[in-house]
Amino acid sequence: MNIEISQQLAVIKRGADELLIEAELVEKLKKGQPLKIKAGFDPTAPDLHLGHTVLINKLRQFQELGHKVLFLIGDFTGMIGDPTGKSTTRPPLTAEQVQENAKTYTAQVFKILKPEQTEVVFNSKWLNELGAAGMLKLAASHTVARMLERDDFSKRFKGNQPIAIHEFLYPLLQGYDSVALNADVELGGTDQKFNLLMGRELQKQAGQSPQCVLTMPLLEGLDGVNKMSKSLGNYIGIAEAPEIIFAKIMSISDELMWRYVELLSFESLETIAQWKADVANGSNPRDIKVRFAQEIVARFHSQADAEKALADFQTRSKGGIPDDVPEVAVTIDAEQVGVAQLLKLAGLVASTSEAFRAIEQGGVKLDGEKVTDKGLMLSKASSVVAQVGKRKFANVTIM
Repeated sequence: MNIEISQQLAVIKRGADELLIEAELVEKLKKGQPLKIKAGFDPTAPDLHLGHTVLINKLRQFQELGHKVLFLIGDFTGMIGDPTGKSTTRPPLTAEQVQENAKTYTAQVFKILKPEQTEVVFNSKWLNELGAAGMLKLAASHTVARMLERDDFSKRFKGNQPIAIHEFLYPLLQGYDSVALNADVELGGTDQKFNLLMGRELQKQAGQSPQCVLTMPLLEGLDGVNKMSKSLGNYIGIAEAPEIIFAKIMSISDELMWRYVELLSFESLETIAQWKADVANGSNPRDIKVRFAQEIVARFHSQADAEKALADFQTRSKGGIPDDVPEVAVTIDAEQVGVAQLLKLAGLVASTSEAFRAIEQGGVKLDGEKVTDKGLMLSKASSVVAQVGKRKFANVTIM
């Protein structure tokens, strides 16, 4: 590789939380050979979201530096369920569910990664062959006390919450994946640090050069509080329709916007710094949000889709509707929601009865059109500019 090691390190460390051990990575880079960069994904849900892409983007950057990505699908470990960050035992998936989700993962991941520098691997290939004797040998490599050093296990143990024996095996199996692949570097979220370091230990025991570990920050969801998760409904799926992705990004707070930009944008650090300076000097942060939303839509769809999503968003913002309409994302359990309930969830009315009165009085509009039907239903995965009276507006995305 012709890229200076210092330049490579700058790219690798951009947006990362922690690099262990930097000196070891420098020695690996000095050899001038493509490194094997591992990242594992348990296909516990069929779709990838922007939270996943924080890590996948970093894999792409490694590829740009000439390295090879081992995109590991945990079809074996997915049937156990990663206990990381969980206060209860996760229900295991069936083999059929895992395989179906894995197909979707591989179709989506190449929207970011270079296929020619990516090897998709399934850990069932070596974990099925490990057998009972191999599993016992692996389990004997660590003590219960060592496992209880892990924060989530420790909290559950102290709180008298049950920990299933198979959950102790998960970090060991993830670490064994690194042995099977002889990985040079493994990436994961900050909550994965224990598991990633387990790979180093097992590689040392196997006589391999231990992998370096790069942890990436966890991306907050649309609520700005919890980690982005499909189960929490606070996610932006990369396979969602362009206008939905655009609207959801526009719904995030101005403060959270910078977090998204820093972790997800491919713009240079200099450009992002200039954006921040512009906003500090009085520019509207909404303009930055629009540029960022277009970048993300174009990445997972096309530039034409990004332009259309912007045009659609602007059209819905016309017709006497202010430019600074607040963006609101609401989550529903069913596939549709009644207009009165939507207005309540969006914070435009205090109750559904107030919403019904406003409709009766002709004071409710959706996308500039007066609502006369109190039984009107709106579909999930859509967005609409809602208005109550003359002054209450919200650009509502239904999730």
